[in-house]
Amino acid sequence: KISKLFGYLRGRKSLRLQNKRNLCLTDKTSFGFILTQHTKPTLLQCYKNTANKESKSFAVNMFKGQIATSQVFPFPKALNEEQEQFLRELVGPVSKFFEEVNDPAKNDALEKVEDHTMEGLKEMGAFGLQVPGDLGGLGLSNTQYARLVEIVGSHDLGVGITLGAHQSIGFKGILLFGNKAQKEKYLPKLATGENIAAFCLTEPASGSDAASIKTTAVLSPCGQYYTMNGSKIWISNGGLAEIFTVFAKTPVKDPNTGEVKDKITAFIVERSFGGVSHGPPEKKMGIKASNTAEVYFDNVRVPADCVLGEVGGGFKVAMNILNNGRFGMAAALSGTMKGVISKAVDHAANRTQFGNKIHTYGAIQEKVARMAMLHYVTESMAYMISGNMDSGAAEFQIEAAISKIFASEAAWTVTDESIQVMGGMGFMKDCGVERVMRDLRIFRIFEGTNDILRLFVALNGFQNAGNHLKSLQKALKNPIGNAGLLAGEITKRAKRFAGFSSGLTLQGSVHPELAQSGDLTVKAIEEFGAVIEELLVKHGKKIIGNEQFVLKRVADCAIDLYAMVVVLSRASRSLSQGAASAQHEKMLCETWCLEAYDRILHDIKFLRSGQSKQTFKNMRAISAAMVENGGVVSPHPLGF
Repeated sequence: KISKLFGYLRGRKSLRLQNKRNLCLTDKTSFGFILTQHTKPTLLQCYKNTANKESKSFAVNMFKGQIATSQVFPFPKALNEEQEQFLRELVGPVSKFFEEVNDPAKNDALEKVEDHTMEGLKEMGAFGLQVPGDLGGLGLSNTQYARLVEIVGSHDLGVGITLGAHQSIGFKGILLFGNKAQKEKYLPKLATGENIAAFCLTEPASGSDAASIKTTAVLSPCGQYYTMNGSKIWISNGGLAEIFTVFAKTPVKDPNTGEVKDKITAFIVERSFGGVSHGPPEKKMGIKASNTAEVYFDNVRVPADCVLGEVGGGFKVAMNILNNGRFGMAAALSGTMKGVISKAVDHAANRTQFGNKIHTYGAIQEKVARMAMLHYVTESMAYMISGNMDSGAAEFQIEAAISKIFASEAAWTVTDESIQVMGGMGFMKDCGVERVMRDLRIFRIFEGTNDILRLFVALNGFQNAGNHLKSLQKALKNPIGNAGLLAGEITKRAKRFAGFSSGLTLQGSVHPELAQSGDLTVKAIEEFGAVIEELLVKHGKKIIGNEQFVLKRVADCAIDLYAMVVVLSRASRSLSQGAASAQHEKMLCETWCLEAYDRILHDIKFLRSGQSKQTFKNMRAISAAMVENGGVVSPHPLGF
């Protein structure tokens, strides 16, 4: 019945009407960066720098101590009536499939997705959610896609990785950068699941440092094909895939200097080309149902027309693929959180200890409340970003990175606390939460480790703020022609120096009942912008390579700030619409904003203090001593 329903929905005329290009190409990223084993990261100018142009991104502007509301207020309503109706018709069958057909515990035990589950997913169109309808997919928008992966995430992250590795990164490059011929050739079979896709970037000596990949692709003298050699590790769907997006070094001649340099190029590689093989499935801590394997390329002849994007433009392709997919992780993990929270709340409501239900005790109440806040923030981020993308926003890379960091850490905390609420019951395998805990651990590692993404958030923000300061320096050389700009900046700095508000406000955007939370957010932005400027003046370009202790704390402030504004926006909408949950959402928002504000001010105060310099110095010395010693330095208290 489910298969028949999806067959009907797939053929509906309304599906054709929404068959548009729903993916966003982030061509405005200031830079991508790869962290090497040295203290100084390598900056890759992989995108055209447009940081001097006025940005609509809230995250970009908060680093300058400014507020840009167009992408955060009001909370996006990304679906028209037809799209919403279509999505409603999908949600029921997809939920039913995962409740009645898919068995996550069995998938975990078998270390593979059961065959009948895979076939059912293919029949539902789950392998081509965002592929245009005329190429065999469902043609979903980013928001529609987010809602469905949320359902998957609430039931089985192993299946979620199988689907996500296929379409969120596996063939996303073809959707974003493929030409007409490439799309028509590959997408129909990828959309039906007849062919599975994989994303091949990571190598044995190249994890976060993508610039150090060793896989090569050399153009033949005739110019008709490339010969590819190398290997990739930890590739999701590596043992299942027929189509691979592979990143390899290619010799590229500089048209201006004539110098030949190795640059990364993206390729579409078919297993049928020959020379493509894979190793056995990896034994993993979690997401065991997903296939993870090493993939080998031995003298693979790749036709020249399988270059994805431009020759030498592979890093841009990789970063755009990852930027476009991160919102999906936030959506999926919001579903995961919702699932484990329901188990914890059910246990708290029914478990009696010391004569009372345990949900009546403050210790449990605080855990449940914090779980609710973390879920609310994550869900709000996911649908804020997907809504921005569907509205055509070009700049969302910082927000997307923030959502990935926040969601992966929040889901881990929520699941850990759910087990704590359930006590011994939560620790038991039959409860199902321990599997979720194991599955979640990888999310802070892949698609950009959270440590690297924190640096990405901070460095992108610093560069935009730095360019803003440069523009002010230029304006000072022509004060008459830039009188308006300079007057505004002078006034802002004078007010800040005197301890007054700079004049920033969220009035008119935030619901009146949330005015206090709005004021806290504005104050936090003012303080954040000020400390960013202070750090730029203090460290200059050295902030890029030598100040990762600083960058981490700056990123933490940015994450908290973005979280504040997304919940303010969502709760304001609920209050304005008179939603039944409005007062509950108001409490979530107020509590989050109050605590986040305190965390931000604490970090800013620490960064401004002399104490931070000594603390960072101590950390460097402690780490160096442990590395030299091969582990813990201090002797055992018993002396042996």
